[in-house]
Amino acid sequence: MKIAVTAQGGELTSELDPRFGRAKWFVIFDTETGEHEGMDNSAGLNAPSGAGIATGQKIVESGATTVITGHCGPNAERVLTQAGIRIVERTGGTVAEAIEAFKKEEL
Repeated sequence: MKIAVTAQGGELTSELDPRFGRAKWFVIFDTETGEHEGMDNSAGLNAPSGAGIATGQKIVESGATTVITGHCGPNAERVLTQAGIRIVERTGGTVAEAIEAFKKEEL
């Protein structure tokens, strides 16, 4: 399973970004292999409008089945839920901490 986590940077040690559409980065983490990759979201970060929808489509294309974020707006939520992507809220901490909490079903 792939998890997309909103982040301030592209690493597991990066702090969570509380925003979805305008998050600086996403870290895409594969729970089966432990591999991860940073996905720059500067297009969403700097978009004058429609950031949530565009970012949501980007996450759908990444193959993620779950998103961990602080807040997801209604337009982005619609895009994600229509694609069958679960949205989990979490604020504070690092990407690695959020993933561990998710794995332990603490979120």
